[in-house]
Amino acid sequence: MTAAFPAVPADPGVTRQVLADHPQMMVVSFRFETGARGLPHHHPHVQSTYVRSGRFLFSVEGEEVEIGPGDSLVIPADATHGCLCREAGELIDCFTPRRDDFL
Repeated sequence: MTAAFPAVPADPGVTRQVLADHPQMMVVSFRFETGARGLPHHHPHVQSTYVRSGRFLFSVEGEEVEIGPGDSLVIPADATHGCLCREAGELIDCFTPRRDDFL
């Protein structure tokens, strides 16, 4: 178990803060300003996303879904995904295994 790391810039208008990590799992907070984007990308980790606040338009493998507070989704390993923040907010993401590139 680890303490939270400091928040760092991710994409424009987005900050990332590792909340907890273990070799098999990582919990990360992403804070978005309205209009900020999580640019399309993919990675070998399974990702779950929980919307703590705000509204987001997600694209996963070309399928779009809008989600808001209390909603969640799972992004399979290697699936191309990204999002547009429609209303400023925070996402809580879990990755398995841990995203070593975030440390």
